[in-house]
Amino acid sequence: MKLEHRFTVPAPAPDVWAALLDPEKVAPCIPGATLTGVDGRTFTGTVKVKLGPVTLLYKGTGEFTSVDERVHAAVLKATGKDTRGNGTASASVSVALTSATGGTEVSVVTDLNVTGRPAQFGRGLISEVSGRLIAEFAECLATRLAPAEAERVTPTETAARPHLRAVPDEPLDLVGTAGVPVLKRVLPVAAGLLAVVLLVRKLRGRHR
Repeated sequence: MKLEHRFTVPAPAPDVWAALLDPEKVAPCIPGATLTGVDGRTFTGTVKVKLGPVTLLYKGTGEFTSVDERVHAAVLKATGKDTRGNGTASASVSVALTSATGGTEVSVVTDLNVTGRPAQFGRGLISEVSGRLIAEFAECLATRLAPAEAERVTPTETAARPHLRAVPDEPLDLVGTAGVPVLKRVLPVAAGLLAVVLLVRKLRGRHR
């Protein structure tokens, strides 16, 4: 499936470009991600994903297959596999930067392929989850690239924005991130099942 996102970072294009090409700066802004190695344009890492009561651990690699310094555009290809065999994920991510009023606009086009349990979310929910993650990623990146004075965040502000805190072992909660859309899909099903159970009990009571 193809996903498209745009966001603006209040920092000059050269600074945003350098950060996006540095896995050590990007990884801390991705929920559930842990960087395990970097070798030139190739890197390895893990991503923990929580799907209800189940936690999946994806191990994979990523590589910048195309980097155009002149126009600030790059293509990243990444693949990962759940360590328990519950699914795979692969993506081709195209990133392009353009100067904008007050900072840099970042365009991200992702060609995503997911198999296994996370695929049950469907295109709509995956799009919803990715949109929220991109928004959090943009805010985290903006905070890291902000001037020293702007980086000073009060304890109250930090508590209000927990995704800006470094929690290395906290998995990406797909259901929690999707929030209301998931509930809208699950609640009608649960209500239907409850109605069937009640009907069956009522019929059994009549036949006794």
